[in-house]
Amino acid sequence: MRKRMLRRGFWGDTVSYAYLTLLAILAAFPLLWILLSAIKGKGEITGNPTAILPKEITFENFRIVFEQLNFGTNVKNSVIIAGATTLIALFVSALGAYGVVRFFPKFGKIMTRVLITTYMFPPILLAVPYAIIMGKLGIMNNRAALVVVYLSFSVPYALWLLVGFFQTVPVEIEESARVDGANKLQVFLRVVLPIVAPGIVAVAIYTFINVWNEFLYSLIMMNSSNKMTVAVALRSLSGQEVLDWGVMMAASAIVVVPSVIFFMLIQKRIAGGLAAGAVK
Repeated sequence: MRKRMLRRGFWGDTVSYAYLTLLAILAAFPLLWILLSAIKGKGEITGNPTAILPKEITFENFRIVFEQLNFGTNVKNSVIIAGATTLIALFVSALGAYGVVRFFPKFGKIMTRVLITTYMFPPILLAVPYAIIMGKLGIMNNRAALVVVYLSFSVPYALWLLVGFFQTVPVEIEESARVDGANKLQVFLRVVLPIVAPGIVAVAIYTFINVWNEFLYSLIMMNSSNKMTVAVALRSLSGQEVLDWGVMMAASAIVVVPSVIFFMLIQKRIAGGLAAGAVK
């Protein structure tokens, strides 16, 4: 009986790992295709679209993307906008979540539920009102306009998520720090934030990746090419009369690969943080 159970466990694990490996290959294949296509020579993609490996490895497509298309400026714009949005969203949502948990627990629970209902509405419904408001403020075609818009979507979710993390912090720890002479700000910065660090990281990555990949509002509010984000700049390449697929793949790799690598490096912290924040 025991041997039979061990045999079932062995075959069950084997089938499970084989199935997961197949899924991983299918998920990674598009990224691998982009990377291999980006280093192919001119005309290889159109000449033999089904070939996976390049006949000749070249980085000419990346040189064209950065030198001729000035894609580095678009990458810089996305880094500035995504970085600023992430930092401000973390600052506001961390303070807000801590205040909700410690000072307004009953009212805060209702407020966070109301805030999360903003995700019921598709972003396209708010595109025209936001464009009108930013036009009246005189910040159209400005990075600040995108930061403000992205904050309106990022802060409610970040606040709602961080409330769960702050609820896991025992009040006794804060009281002990206060007895030792720490003020409220020191307790928050030196005691509470380190405990909820996994949640902070999870919120930061979620916000950064969402802003990095956002297309609609960047297309509407940015008119000049030197202020476009990478998502809009990448889309503009497909609108050219003669589409160079090698250049398109190189630009796609520049957009996708950094976020994939960054996500792989911190995926364990994100998983642990979301599991800890689920305890409410």
